[in-house]
Amino acid sequence: MHRCKRILSLFLTLLFFGGCASTDDTVSLPAAEPSEQALTVQGEQRTPKVFYGEQGGNTLSGLSALPPLSYTVSDPENAAGYKEDAVDHYFGKAKNGQVHAYSRDFQQIFEREKLDAVVYDAKSQEKRIYLTFDCGYENGNTAKILDVLKEKQVPAAFFCTLHEIKSAPELIARMIKEGHIVGNHSVSHADFTTISRTQMAEELMGFDTYMRENFGYSSLYFRFPEGRYNLNAVQLANSLGFSCIFWSAAYSDWDTSKQKGAQYAFEQVTNQLHPGMILLLHSVSADNAAAMGQIIDHARDKGYVFCALTDLPA
Repeated sequence: MHRCKRILSLFLTLLFFGGCASTDDTVSLPAAEPSEQALTVQGEQRTPKVFYGEQGGNTLSGLSALPPLSYTVSDPENAAGYKEDAVDHYFGKAKNGQVHAYSRDFQQIFEREKLDAVVYDAKSQEKRIYLTFDCGYENGNTAKILDVLKEKQVPAAFFCTLHEIKSAPELIARMIKEGHIVGNHSVSHADFTTISRTQMAEELMGFDTYMRENFGYSSLYFRFPEGRYNLNAVQLANSLGFSCIFWSAAYSDWDTSKQKGAQYAFEQVTNQLHPGMILLLHSVSADNAAAMGQIIDHARDKGYVFCALTDLPA
């Protein structure tokens, strides 16, 4: 069994790309071997953060199904008193190669509260970009973006609602096969500041269970719908093993009726480049799809490398 797992790990490493990718790199994503011990640990950070079933399974991704996790909701009434005041994540416009003060402030709050939540990579001190997309309603642009990422050998994370997973299963399978992270964006795109801790857990674990059973895949990266959260919700997600991924750069790209062209998208992204940037884009944007290759090339020309969320410093 151990020999089979080693072979599986090698195969996945060869098959998948990921990690920090510069222009000349041939990149590979270190595969996460299924581990029953890791899969059943509750209330602590679990390593690795991404799990794959065995090759040759009958799920939509070609992997074997992973068993759903049993879980308990820690402190369902929030007796610990984590703040429940709603926060709408705000990041400011980074410029001149510097992260905005708002992003720094939010990151410092999470670190002070000892919460596993990341706004930008404040630790590596390197010119890294973590490319992430939010996905909800598919309109054909995600495949175009995936084509560019494959051509450029760039890893990304796609935070999907359950609606996206069910409505575009072939795209989700492709993301997994091509080494991208499929992140948890909740079952119903809920406002986590208005629901109980038990309901929060159902939103997170309902998504995770569906991915395990239908794709043989699980990742412990979560993004709050619309970036709306409170510290109580972050702690609940952490208690289930999830890292909460925010962003330090974005622009208004989600409205498909207000697209302004590839050059506009290019300028909005590249004007905000800064070390450790977590970039949020929406895959429904035709502008993003059209500008993606140019954005990647420009960033690399400026010395940036594209990294997977699995490369975030601990």
